[in-house]
Amino acid sequence: MASTFSKLLTGRNASLLFATLGTGALTTGYLMNQRSVCAEAREQHRLFPPSGRRMVPCVFFKLLNEFYYIYRCTTIITTKFYSISIRGNRNSSLLQVFADLFDPVIKLRHNGYDPRVMKHPTDLDASKITQGQFDERYVLSSRVRTGRSIRGLSLPPACTRAERREVENVAITALEGLKGDLAGRYYKLSEMTEQDQQRLIDDHFLFDKPVSPLLTCAGMARDWPDARGIWHNYDKTFLIWINEEDHTRVISMEKGGNMKRVFERFCRGLKEVERLIQERGWEFMWNERLGYILTCPSNLGTGLRAGVHVRIPKLSKDPRFSKILENLRLQKRGTGGVDTAAVADVYDISNIDRIGRSEVMALSLSEHEPTKAA
Repeated sequence: MASTFSKLLTGRNASLLFATLGTGALTTGYLMNQRSVCAEAREQHRLFPPSGRRMVPCVFFKLLNEFYYIYRCTTIITTKFYSISIRGNRNSSLLQVFADLFDPVIKLRHNGYDPRVMKHPTDLDASKITQGQFDERYVLSSRVRTGRSIRGLSLPPACTRAERREVENVAITALEGLKGDLAGRYYKLSEMTEQDQQRLIDDHFLFDKPVSPLLTCAGMARDWPDARGIWHNYDKTFLIWINEEDHTRVISMEKGGNMKRVFERFCRGLKEVERLIQERGWEFMWNERLGYILTCPSNLGTGLRAGVHVRIPKLSKDPRFSKILENLRLQKRGTGGVDTAAVADVYDISNIDRIGRSEVMALSLSEHEPTKAA
């Protein structure tokens, strides 16, 4: 083992790989692959992210041959509990180049979806949703969101300032063509007062500046707030975030429990945005194996998160709460989203699965579940 491990520590390509992927994850993946590792060490291995566990010697040596491209594919796997992100080149080819690393992680994260043999379906026909009215004694608001990346421009962790500004220009030029109840205007973060920004954040309309290591280590806060902003219709029920974690985040939301109406607006608006972008000579990143390509592998496929703010004072105190949600293929976040606490027993409950099921299928499976949990 010593002679093999010494090879991992020498050579220019190995140094580049260590620098980019992180020595903690690489050595973890290598060492924990040994059959002689004791039970205690294997338990520690469980705490490391999937990307570290999958970095076994055969994958490591294969990736050495791709050292030139590794700079375009960054991960944040040097610390326990962190995950990987796609630094992106200008299309989805890196997911193919690093398939030996990404595919097992995708399969583990997405409930067994195997991108090597499966194809991802897409369906934005909202008329197929027959129900979707939640009990408003519990559900305070409903929201559907996804992300879209513009082919030809690097993803946020690797994009230059010029590319980020190009994303903004492409998006707002297209959004100016929205009509009817989708019509609205764009607000640049750099031109907003701190008070206006905070008001929109408190109302759950606007994203905040990235502060967590997961995002800052991936370069999400570079040049902040340059070329970032929010577009919303005049009713504030259809929103586009520009240059947050993804090139664009498309959101439909409203107070109350009418998820069917929220989803209908989401599908109609998303299709119209895509049409307007295509008219201007651009397109979204997509392939048949992985669906829509977004920065975080957890959002591959539909990128869709259909969620509600729901008040569940009793269930949330039950020690089985997390397991119940897991069995329903749901996840919980705090009132303010990821990495926040629940306020007044209000949780953000949404679907876990993003890939392998179409948008309609995901919503059909989710439209009953939050109130089941409640």
